[in-house]
Amino acid sequence: MLPSDLLIHRFSGEAIVPKRLAISQENLAIATNLIEIFQTAQGNPRSQLNRQLQELEGESTDYRIKRGLAHLLNSDAFSKFETISPLDPIILRQRVFALSAQTTPGPQATQTTLQRLSDTLTQELGHEVRLDQIQTGLYADLSENQILTSFVPPTPEALLHRYNLAQVQGVFYRASHVTLNAHRNDPGEYKLLFRYVKLFGLMTYIEGDADHGFTLTVDGPTSLFKPNTHYGLKLAMLLPALLHVTKWNLTAILHLKDTYSGKERSGRFSLDSNCGLVTHYPPGKTYDSMLEAGFVDRWTKTKTDWQLEREVDLIPIPGSVMIPDFRLVHPDGRTFLLEIVGYWRPEYLKKKFSQVRQAGRSDLVLAISERLNLEKAGVNFSDTPAKLVWFKDQLLPKAVLDVLE
Repeated sequence: MLPSDLLIHRFSGEAIVPKRLAISQENLAIATNLIEIFQTAQGNPRSQLNRQLQELEGESTDYRIKRGLAHLLNSDAFSKFETISPLDPIILRQRVFALSAQTTPGPQATQTTLQRLSDTLTQELGHEVRLDQIQTGLYADLSENQILTSFVPPTPEALLHRYNLAQVQGVFYRASHVTLNAHRNDPGEYKLLFRYVKLFGLMTYIEGDADHGFTLTVDGPTSLFKPNTHYGLKLAMLLPALLHVTKWNLTAILHLKDTYSGKERSGRFSLDSNCGLVTHYPPGKTYDSMLEAGFVDRWTKTKTDWQLEREVDLIPIPGSVMIPDFRLVHPDGRTFLLEIVGYWRPEYLKKKFSQVRQAGRSDLVLAISERLNLEKAGVNFSDTPAKLVWFKDQLLPKAVLDVLE
């Protein structure tokens, strides 16, 4: 995605209008030039690439557009930069400085030190280590000295689509909340959307049913007790997933800084399924949280007859739906659903445990973080039919297995 300083938007009344590039010959030519610069820069340091990009910007007024396109090409999605050094640069510097302290000062002191280290490393590593490799490797870990070792070029059209999507994603960095209406769609699309919402860790209230559609109210980063940049990025990451849904519309309430006055002001942003944006997410791709990924990894190493399944059906409840994280299946036919609760906002917890009570499922296992302030949230477990598991930093399979048995 794009950093805030490369986002371009304007106000139309209270509505926010992000910058979007037409797929025109002029813009395709700009994208082509940038892609060619990255292709020819392979094997060279980032500083050389940056100089070429600055030359391309020149004195043109569209420098922020070129810079934004270059930023996307610079990302891990397309480019790989590596530190090339005969040793870890930190260790290499320590070796050089240690030898320098033992060398008599003089015109040839530096050359003598480097030559001694060259001979030593050649013996240690079993291959020749030249003086120029040591000189280059000394500060190879600095960003400007890292080498572009590989570049997977997108098509110019795909780059423009990625830019347009990134500009719209940037709107959500400053959202207080987003209301998303997913109209009547294929049930599989609902499931895919809800899984993305869950896997990105978004605090969401879901209302509706599969026959008529669902309304999702998503808390934005500026609605939290302390604005959270990481959460804002997660919210922005939902948009490419949403583009896989056939029919939808959304409205976001935003808190933005006016480009001209510099003052904070509120705004609105609306988007629907006819927006023309193109997703780069493959359909059905999932993104596990570190908590869930760690649990799955530990489960695969646990000796148990219980099987852990990722695909879980929706649980309909009055006016809403629950999507448990996992299903646990035993060869004797027993089945349980596992829901991990790692959120801390009181309003969200109240809503979550209200859903659990409404579901009335005794086959539900609720794994709850001990770091949650449940007393402040006013959550009461006395009438919760679910089985409860408590965890701190990581959820252990043994704790889950204990309540199953």
